[in-house]
Amino acid sequence: METGLLPVAVFVAVIAGFVFVALFLGRFFRPKVRHTPLKDMPYECGEEPVKDAWFNFNPRFYLIALVFVVFDVEIALVLPVAAVLREWVGAGRGMIALAEITLFVTILLAALIYVWLRGDLRWIKDLKRW
Repeated sequence: METGLLPVAVFVAVIAGFVFVALFLGRFFRPKVRHTPLKDMPYECGEEPVKDAWFNFNPRFYLIALVFVVFDVEIALVLPVAAVLREWVGAGRGMIALAEITLFVTILLAALIYVWLRGDLRWIKDLKRW
């Protein structure tokens, strides 16, 4: 029995109705905002802003976070293969699984060695003299 798109249309209508009703009722119940110079200042958390909101961000934070994410994803991708390795060995596919994991880890290890030798993991880098 084919139902078509009617249930999807009803679902979308109910969701849209809920959103519009919530926004409409929120207009009456939320407190009125009084704009003051203190209220309109950036970083409204009780701290006085010391300097401008735009500042130079050290890219080493980004690089370290990126390396962490790469190796975190590596664990997420290797763990399922490692979990079924015993079953694959029993089915005769153990060498394939071992080769997959070894190749994957070797590629990531080569990338880590490259980043390490390039000096990107050192927090205080030496400035090259031209």
